[in-house]
Amino acid sequence: MKYVKLNSGDQMPLLGLGTWQLRGQKCVDSVKMAVEIGYDHIDTADGYDNHQAVGKGIKESGIDRDDLFITSKIKPENLHYDNIKADAKRFLDELDIDYLNLLLIHWPNKDIPLEESLKALREVKEEGLAKNIGVSNFTINHLKDAIEIDPDLVAVNQVEFHPTLYQKDLLDFCQENGIVLTAYSPLARGEVFKNDVIKELADKYNKSASKLTLKWLIDKDIVAIPKASSREHLESNFDLFDWDLPAEVRKKMDQLNEDNRIIDPAWGEFNY
Repeated sequence: MKYVKLNSGDQMPLLGLGTWQLRGQKCVDSVKMAVEIGYDHIDTADGYDNHQAVGKGIKESGIDRDDLFITSKIKPENLHYDNIKADAKRFLDELDIDYLNLLLIHWPNKDIPLEESLKALREVKEEGLAKNIGVSNFTINHLKDAIEIDPDLVAVNQVEFHPTLYQKDLLDFCQENGIVLTAYSPLARGEVFKNDVIKELADKYNKSASKLTLKWLIDKDIVAIPKASSREHLESNFDLFDWDLPAEVRKKMDQLNEDNRIIDPAWGEFNY
């Protein structure tokens, strides 16, 4: 595993297991398998409705809590001060852990003052309930607002990011301001497997489309959190750290942006 340093000094694994749409025993088994394979970063959210299953998978893996990096997210409708303070404690109860490594605002909400949300999150961090605070689905303008309110609170911005949605301006802004970018849907919901350029590169270099894509991301110090539930896919996605990405692959994948945004959930109504 390789890591990127957060503005707190903590190390965040560059590869994690995304658990969106994983629930029940399937989620338990996926988390347990991932940890056994070597994953030390698990990403979940209140909106995924799987905290208990994630926590059970962690427990059944037998791994020490302090050896894991665990992220969760607060729903956009729960960004009032009191909701955040209550949710942080509830998340820990549901996951059966003592602290989160990272707690994110899942989506911005124009109807709740960002100052109010960040004040609560600052206190959550100071109380030790979450070691790091971040956001998700924030634009550059959202980030500017957050930095103005509390300059060093936001450590991470988790957004949709993959070769056909190469948000370079956002990536540059984050890195210039000490914010780590995490890529969700890093394989574009499987579209990378159908992309002619990526398929050609995968054949040429005898690497799967998913491996080339994930390597492309982590080589840019972007954290990638692909979802996987089978041992085969979990192991394949994990095989990223003992080979170098060919320069041709990097160059060609850098040119694939089509502003191809795939994720547009109902939560989007909270965006501004």
